[in-house]
Amino acid sequence: MRKIQNSIVVFFILGSVASNAQNPEVVKTYINTYKDLAIAEMQRTGVPASITLAQGIHESTAGTSWLVQASNNHFGIKCKSNWAGESVRHDDDARGECFRKYPVAEDSYKDHSDFLKNGQRYAFLFQLDPTDYAGWANGLKKAGYATNPKYPLVLIKLVED
Repeated sequence: MRKIQNSIVVFFILGSVASNAQNPEVVKTYINTYKDLAIAEMQRTGVPASITLAQGIHESTAGTSWLVQASNNHFGIKCKSNWAGESVRHDDDARGECFRKYPVAEDSYKDHSDFLKNGQRYAFLFQLDPTDYAGWANGLKKAGYATNPKYPLVLIKLVED
C-alpha cells in the first residue's frame, strides 16, 4: 500500500513539473528571435538580457500565450493609471484586468526596460552586477513585480536552462 501511495505522489509531482515545463524548441526559437533585442535593451538601460528573456519566456509562454498574441505584451505589464495607449482585457489576478497593448514586440521590450529603469521600487536592482541573475530574480519578487511566490525560482531555472 505504501509503495502505491509513493508511486501516486511521484506521478503527480512529475505531472506537475511536466505541465509547468515549456517546449524546449519553442523556447529556443523565442530566444533566437528576441536575444538581440534583449541585449540592446541591456545596453540601453542596464536590465540584464538574461532576466529580460527569462521574464519574456515565462510571462508570454515563450511567445505563445493569448496575451502576447493579442497585444504583443511579452511581460504581462498592466495598464495602471499612467497608461494612455491601447489595451486589452485579460483575466489574471482578477477578471478582465487591463493590459498594455503594443504595435510590435520591440515596443513591449522597450516599455519593460523603461518600466524597471524608471520605477523607484526597482532602483536597488541597478546596484547589482548585471550577471547576478539570481539577485535580480529575487529582487524583482521583493519589489513586487509578480505575485507568484516562486517567481524568482522560475526565472533562475529559465536562465540556467
